[in-house]
Amino acid sequence: MKRDSRLSGVLHVLLHMAEHRAPMTSEQLAKAMQTHPVVIRRILGGLRDAGFVHSEKGHGGGWTIAKDLAAITMRDVYEAIGRPALMAMGNRTEAPGCLVEQAVNAALDSSFRDAEALLLARFSEVTLAELAADFHSRMAARSTSPDIQEHIHG
Repeated sequence: MKRDSRLSGVLHVLLHMAEHRAPMTSEQLAKAMQTHPVVIRRILGGLRDAGFVHSEKGHGGGWTIAKDLAAITMRDVYEAIGRPALMAMGNRTEAPGCLVEQAVNAALDSSFRDAEALLLARFSEVTLAELAADFHSRMAARSTSPDIQEHIHG
């Protein structure tokens, strides 16, 4: 099963936008993310609907962060992108006739629910401001250069 990396990608885009501190076009963000501008517009459209980003058309326009990074959690972003599946594993059959498989499914379902609840609780604890602070700590540890852009993908 293919891993869903949308949450990681969206968080990455949001932190690039926060670092840039000026409107960024879909083309600029797509270049940073090594993807197509249409993908960026699709992703950011859902975040705009949730009130996390704002877009301005025309010369000098682009995407900007609409809320304080400390007010946005990883869970907020996860929910804004449609709550993609957190677990790649699942039951072999959802409605088995076999009693053994029913027992296995019950144990797995309970475990998956517990793991998902724990993960969502952790997502609720981490703000974008904390992610940005972590980035800045990593950047400071790597170099003392004031040019942030040269370190973002280095």
